[in-house]
Amino acid sequence: MRKLIQGNEAVFHGAVAAGANYYAGYPISPSTEILNIASAYTAAHHREFRFLQAEDEIASANAIIGASIAGAKSFTATSGPGFSLMQEAVGYAQKVGVPTVFVDVQRVGPATGMPTVPRHRPGVQRSGGVPIIGGPPHRHLRRAPQRGRGP
Repeated sequence: MRKLIQGNEAVFHGAVAAGANYYAGYPISPSTEILNIASAYTAAHHREFRFLQAEDEIASANAIIGASIAGAKSFTATSGPGFSLMQEAVGYAQKVGVPTVFVDVQRVGPATGMPTVPRHRPGVQRSGGVPIIGGPPHRHLRRAPQRGRGP
């Protein structure tokens, strides 16, 4: 049976299903829901999962980098302005090869171009020769069962 869930719920549960065991975040709309779900998941006695509400976006980015270096499969979520603040940490993670997942949650609205663009195509950025994979969630969901590895 299929269950209809919100996009932020799908992001969190997909990350956990892929093996994520650490989330660090800072509340910024519209990604705050992922932080709330992570908090509730940890409070529900899932001892294998760790959660941190950081003091800002920069701290949450650095926390997941540290957790990944320590062996955790970590991720964070933010929105446009928060992602801009994280760029130094994202660049560091790229340069030293730390596997991390940064989720950039966006709100659909008139200013996003959604009314005039029938679909979004996945994008791949390159910075220093290291690819950053990006794109709409439905593209990644189709590939998730084939990957079988954590974030």
